[in-house]
Amino acid sequence: MTAVRLGALAEWLLSHRRSILFLLVLLVIAGGFAAIKMPVSLFPAVSFPRIVVSLEAGDRSADQMQMEVTIAVEQALRSVQGVVAINSTTSRGSADVDLRFNWGSDLPQKVLQVQAAMAQISSTLPPGVTFAVKRMDPTKFPVVAYSLTSSTVDPVALRRFAQLHLVPALSSIPGVRQVGLQGGAMGEYRVTVNPAKLAALNLSMQEVVQALSAANTLQAVGKLQARGRLDLLLADGRFATLDEVRQTILRTGVNGVIRLDEVASVHAAQAPQFQIVTANGKPAVLLQVHQTLGGNTVAIDRAVAAQLAAMQAQFPADVHLARWYDQSTVIEDSVNSVRDAILLGIVFATLVLLSFLRSIKLALMTLVLVPTVLSATILLLSLLGMSFNIMTLGGMAAAVGLIVDDIIVMLEQITRRLHEAGHEKHTVMQAAHDFTQPLAGSSTATIIIFAPLAFLDGVTGAFFKALSLTMATALIVSFLFVWLALPLIADKLLSARDAETKESGRVLGGVLKIYRQLMHFLLTKPLSILPIIALVIAIGGFALGKVPSGFMPEMNEGGFVLDYQTAPGTSLIETDRLVSQVERILAATPEVSTWTRRTGTQ
Repeated sequence: MTAVRLGALAEWLLSHRRSILFLLVLLVIAGGFAAIKMPVSLFPAVSFPRIVVSLEAGDRSADQMQMEVTIAVEQALRSVQGVVAINSTTSRGSADVDLRFNWGSDLPQKVLQVQAAMAQISSTLPPGVTFAVKRMDPTKFPVVAYSLTSSTVDPVALRRFAQLHLVPALSSIPGVRQVGLQGGAMGEYRVTVNPAKLAALNLSMQEVVQALSAANTLQAVGKLQARGRLDLLLADGRFATLDEVRQTILRTGVNGVIRLDEVASVHAAQAPQFQIVTANGKPAVLLQVHQTLGGNTVAIDRAVAAQLAAMQAQFPADVHLARWYDQSTVIEDSVNSVRDAILLGIVFATLVLLSFLRSIKLALMTLVLVPTVLSATILLLSLLGMSFNIMTLGGMAAAVGLIVDDIIVMLEQITRRLHEAGHEKHTVMQAAHDFTQPLAGSSTATIIIFAPLAFLDGVTGAFFKALSLTMATALIVSFLFVWLALPLIADKLLSARDAETKESGRVLGGVLKIYRQLMHFLLTKPLSILPIIALVIAIGGFALGKVPSGFMPEMNEGGFVLDYQTAPGTSLIETDRLVSQVERILAATPEVSTWTRRTGTQ
């Protein structure tokens, strides 16, 4: 670029300094608002290429379940396009069929195809078989969970209260995908038929079943058109009380009406249980809140807590609510620790600059510019639909050093030119122009190193894509601010006096002296460093084999999961008796504050 063209560009930039800096300030402010609204989660939003079909079929044995249900479902699901593998697990009365697809598959479309395949085969399955199709992603696991316990409210009423009041209220919170319910008991009307009375009245058990089924219905009986409206008429014959069940008509004839209470006793009871749920050793109902993919975990946790607090007046007497799992605490701790690391890095970098460059202006410019670059980076990440998680925050923490490095080399270039030429017209802009190519090359080389991580397949690519995009975005923003904003600020604030060489302190002077002597020796005898390089490589290679490896670092959530199994054929009551001993140990352990237990496979 000729001096004339450079002068014209410099004149334009300097004449529009306020406008350019104002736009950059708006960008930073927008980044601040984006940071407030940005979702916060533990991991990036990852959609695993797996779909699970859960099957329920009552009390069928595992062998019968496999022969009549699982095998038929597996054969039907093989027709779904793109299925790589199918695995199944069958137990008494239930089965899970796991379908795996290639990474990058359109999972919402695959879910529709699986549902269509199940709808086609459902009519050929045994009566009573139900199924649910679920995508396997991080939303499978709850982000917050509560327990309901009571010493006086029976399990049926406790579950009904949670199902009719708490689940609908929590499901309406933005970002909540579903609210799972476990524990308690299902209520039922139990009819015990007297065979002798049945035979005396010449009735069969089948007639009793048919009469109860016909009476306990909700049917559409017609339509009513009036006053410009069309209403559907429903006849609700569902049982609401025990007397309604007892008064069910079994037969009418010349000898009168025969009702159910003449041949059977009816009483309220609990449906058979195949799972026992407790919290802190007491029978409980568990509420597990699942978020949508990409939801804000911290915001959901706060909204759930606020909603439950507002509903406390609706709780029956002697019902106690307790939170036994909260993922948001782990997320907030992780976010706060990374945030503190970033802030400490900025402060320490500023102190180092202050020590070596011995200029308050240069240190303050660095202190202001680093958060500015990070704020603009957050805005771009928000536009890309990303969230705060350990990968994006880790990427920003790693980028701080590179951002500081860009700022330092640009400031060093500017101060060197000011020292040589004084604060003549366009001196700062000329220095920035001369350094554009090296700065762009350095930033581009680093971006190219991280860019391939965004194109990896599998779980690794799903996680490291967030890290790669964060690093690349931060470096691009850093280049633009250092190349454009920093020279404009420096031209206004710095003078030739700020670029004067200052006397090094005793410690720094000693270090520089040793450095000069060492470099003089190595430059005169370059081959002498080869043994040192070989030794370092050997030590690094040896250490590489000793360092443990893993996909993700271990995380301490302040809890643990204890899986237990009893011998095949062990009854639920006996398993409950055995596991109760474990609960007594947990209760006697001071470090354990709360726990829940689920015993049984259904």
